[in-house]
Amino acid sequence: MKTLKFKTNINCGGCVSKVTPFLNKQEGVENWEVDTANPDKILTIESDGATEEDVKATLQKVGFKAESVD
Repeated sequence: MKTLKFKTNINCGGCVSKVTPFLNKQEGVENWEVDTANPDKILTIESDGATEEDVKATLQKVGFKAESVD
């Protein structure tokens, strides 16, 4: 299992509910959460095969940006 972190523009509960069905269906994503209290809106994903590119592409489809954070 690998942990991926992204700086996003998912900044409220409405945004989270918009991405939820897409991230839940994303193959290789075991678990995820967005820290909307953090100024960078950090999305943390427990990945079991999903790559950074997969996650970025999925979020772009819904209209959100994600930037990898180390």
